[in-house]
Amino acid sequence: MGQPTSKSTKLYLVLALLALQLCFTGFHIVSKFALDMGISMVVYPIYRNILALLILGPVAYLFEKNDRPPLTFRLLVEFVLLALLGVTALQGFYILGLYYGSPTLVAAIQNSVPAITFLMAVAMRLEKLNFVRTDGLAKISGTVVCVGGATIITLYRGPSLKLPFIQPLISNTEADETETVQNWTLGSLYILAQCVSWSAWMVFQAPVVKRYPAPLSLTSFTCFFGLIQLLVIAAFCERELDHWIISSYEEIFTIAYAGIVASGVIIALQIWCIHNGGPVYVAVFQPLQTVLVAIASYLIFGDQIYTGGILGAAFIIAGLYLVLWGKTKELKVEARNTEGSLTTHLLQGNSEDRGTSATAAAATPVTVGSAAVGTDIP
Repeated sequence: MGQPTSKSTKLYLVLALLALQLCFTGFHIVSKFALDMGISMVVYPIYRNILALLILGPVAYLFEKNDRPPLTFRLLVEFVLLALLGVTALQGFYILGLYYGSPTLVAAIQNSVPAITFLMAVAMRLEKLNFVRTDGLAKISGTVVCVGGATIITLYRGPSLKLPFIQPLISNTEADETETVQNWTLGSLYILAQCVSWSAWMVFQAPVVKRYPAPLSLTSFTCFFGLIQLLVIAAFCERELDHWIISSYEEIFTIAYAGIVASGVIIALQIWCIHNGGPVYVAVFQPLQTVLVAIASYLIFGDQIYTGGILGAAFIIAGLYLVLWGKTKELKVEARNTEGSLTTHLLQGNSEDRGTSATAAAATPVTVGSAAVGTDIP
């Protein structure tokens, strides 16, 4: 669905999008807090996915009971691959990036996902490059700017911006300067790997959804197979029984937030927002998350805000908006071309002799999106 039409719907949509970004912000902060408390990087996503599966599974069964197509071996293999990209790799790289970096670093680099997705779609010939039209140039230049911003964040930290009158709620032990620089770069690389996994998951998921049009069930299967993969990893990497024991209310809260809010409330909000406003409108609010995370991370953890991070984030956000503008422009052009083709088809039918026009119309292609679909009947 396109942009919201009524004022009340638009107001609710804006409020829902703000709530969505607040939920994402809370997830970054809560996950960092969980790692600082010593929760295992392997155990944390496992408990998160167990809780998410317990919530999503019954909901998917109730609401999509009549919409699910029968399972095939091909679909099961695709679910396993989706789980590898969208759960195991995505969540694993996220935890590593958060551990070695900061919530602000994560939120800034994640804005490059649309540009990376565009590059993958072009490589797989799912997206066409148009160097002549302004929308094509906008998407290309936006992608280049995003990549440049991610490169700046990874390779250049710069001096920190300090606010001496604000004290963090949680004090972190000062680390050795060399170790901090190394962690900044390593954290950036892990988050870039997470963004690549995220983009690959979205690109690969698109054709799967067409064959299995039950998004909640698809998410549940992805979560299930991802949980199995994480358990296999844990069998080799996390054999200490003490690491599996939840020993405080704080740990319970972090896991509950990750499972219920990040994998439940956020999914519901995203579905509603995309349905009422469209994916581009939802993506426009993404940079707000970066600002909220930077403020919350500074106030809670005392994480420093570096000039390199600000500069890189500015490039990434600018590139994001260029890509989104180009995509919106492209959709409008395609819709106009489709409307023009159909109008021409109707005019031909009204102006010419019925017998002659029927023959001509049968050979006229109708443009749908970027493909020409012939109406010729053999």
